[in-house]
Amino acid sequence: MSPLPPRPGKGATTARLAEILRVDHAGELGAVHIYRGQRAVLGKAPGHERIAGQLAEMEGHEAVHLARFDALLNEHKVRPTLFTPLWRLAGFALGAGTALMGEKAAHACTEAVETVIADHYASQIRELETRDPALAAELTQFRNEELSHRDQAVEEGARDAPGYALLAAIIQVGCKTAIRISEKV
Repeated sequence: MSPLPPRPGKGATTARLAEILRVDHAGELGAVHIYRGQRAVLGKAPGHERIAGQLAEMEGHEAVHLARFDALLNEHKVRPTLFTPLWRLAGFALGAGTALMGEKAAHACTEAVETVIADHYASQIRELETRDPALAAELTQFRNEELSHRDQAVEEGARDAPGYALLAAIIQVGCKTAIRISEKV
């Protein structure tokens, strides 16, 4: 996906920045709740201590990203998406649902989500490199952490999950749909 060109007219750059901050906040919020849902299922289950530790670490990274976007929303006086309550619920349900399918499905979820998010960040970084290099640098750091999560999920067997191709495709379509909605609403 190529970056959107700057919109013409007064306030266009400010409006685009608001979309970027709103959607990135929504994405990080969703990610935190996905990991919480996965940890709710796998966190105390015997024999799942290793993945529980991995999920807690990834959730911690996402919480740092979310806190930064909370601050940026306040700094720029941008409201979060109106879908915030739904994204919390949907993220938790996705996390818990894939964890109930097993560790490999939980990893497949992580791979699918982080792939979409990393691509989305890459597009925003290209768009912001000249307009807001400081924000582009922050997004680059966050993208690198998302790619690390994705790579770890692949190493842990994400692609061996039952129905992997279908599961990943459905999750990616859901993520892309949430991105489009969150930018605008």
